[in-house]
Amino acid sequence: MLNRIFGLETEYGLLIHEDRPNHSPTWFAHKIRDHLFQVQRRGVLDLHHRGHDEPPGNGGFLTNAGRIYLDMGHLEYASPECHSLTDVVASDRAGDLLLQQTLEELGFSEQVSLIKNNIDHETDATFGSHENYLVSRRFPFSRRGLAPLVTFLVTRQIFTGSGRVGSAALQDAWIQTDRLLIPRSALGAHHVSEPPFQISQRADYIVNDFFEWVQHNRAIVNTRDEPLADPNQYRRIHLLLGDSNMTEYATALKLGTTGLVLQLIEEGHAPQDLEIDEPVEALQEISQDQERRWLIQLQSHKTMSAVDIQERFLDCAVQHCKGQDEETDWVLTQWASVLHDLRGDYQKLVGRVDWASKLWLLECFREAEHADWTDPMLKSLDLEYHNLNPSKGLYYGLLEEGRVPRVTTDFLIHLAMETAPKNTRAYGRSELVRHLLHERHASVADPSPTPDGLFPPYVINWSIFQVRGHAPFPMPDPFKTYLEDVRTHLDSVIV
Repeated sequence: MLNRIFGLETEYGLLIHEDRPNHSPTWFAHKIRDHLFQVQRRGVLDLHHRGHDEPPGNGGFLTNAGRIYLDMGHLEYASPECHSLTDVVASDRAGDLLLQQTLEELGFSEQVSLIKNNIDHETDATFGSHENYLVSRRFPFSRRGLAPLVTFLVTRQIFTGSGRVGSAALQDAWIQTDRLLIPRSALGAHHVSEPPFQISQRADYIVNDFFEWVQHNRAIVNTRDEPLADPNQYRRIHLLLGDSNMTEYATALKLGTTGLVLQLIEEGHAPQDLEIDEPVEALQEISQDQERRWLIQLQSHKTMSAVDIQERFLDCAVQHCKGQDEETDWVLTQWASVLHDLRGDYQKLVGRVDWASKLWLLECFREAEHADWTDPMLKSLDLEYHNLNPSKGLYYGLLEEGRVPRVTTDFLIHLAMETAPKNTRAYGRSELVRHLLHERHASVADPSPTPDGLFPPYVINWSIFQVRGHAPFPMPDPFKTYLEDVRTHLDSVIV
């Protein structure tokens, strides 16, 4: 994709198949992480504090330049920086496979399932799928400049949502209104009956249009300015409203269409006069609309459907982006195809769109068992759609039946488990991790702090690293591989 770096961060659920388990999901998460780093030696653990909630040994970078760590008890995988949709999809699936294979190697696959979803039906908790897009520092990062992005994000769930049974409880959070923070309950949100099925897992948990904090005040656009690159040149658009996708097609289309809309905004070509009157409410109303009409009230008092709005963005992208590269043209073609099919029978989308695939499976079960939407089995099947075990996951059943189009290949996924993309700075970081594993600068099995307060053997961050005895090595340009620079730098280190 043109001038774009992509990244995905995925938090995984752990489902224990025991009535009275001896261990918690967090215990299993620790075992998986430790086995991956200490036995399989897939990467190097951090030997320093990354934050108050990330002590030494909490996680580390992998040989593919991605990162695995624990976030509030959840296993989380962050892909390396990717410059193409093929790479980011392969890297995302590589994280799934790394964790699933580790679970199986530990002999836990009958006791525990890794679930790539965003909700816990029992506790009403949510865990995220975060998207990262590199943009120029000149990007109009203001309410007015971001208005087209908000409209696009609110409506894209019609093809990016993963679907869920039921809904979450009303989120008790603080809403930013002008310069004031007020409780959401003060806005007089009315109670609505629980929908049997909705198209997005995360929509119920988004309570702001713009906000900096990540937890409890999740926003459509996260405003934290943390570029993880040269701050004079770049900004990182960090999104946390999206669902974790099982289909490669939905992952690629989600990232590809969003990347093109960001390009339209950067170049001043985004469609205008589509500002939504109440974006958060619209996000949830679209998700919960059982008739799938997906109508939205705009600030202009005009009513439009989400499909019509998406077609406005598509038309602009075709006019200004078509022909710039092969991946762009693939996105434009598939964007048009999925919007066309959204106007008809949702079953045409099975295998491409997660919510449609899940709804079809659930309806097949309901018809076969004469079950209504209150049947507790539906929530179990909801989770099983996201099970990463190929022998159990319902998504993998569709894949085996040939109903799911592929965007990448098994060969590329296995390659992405070990190696980084060769056209971003991830390539240079991968060289560093391999060097540390080979040279054994520190025992990867012992993440304890160094004695006497000495600088640890190494510190690795996304845009800089330092090996003990040598100056810090910054990597501010995500488009540069830094491969030869890293090799030269490491060859000069005195151990």
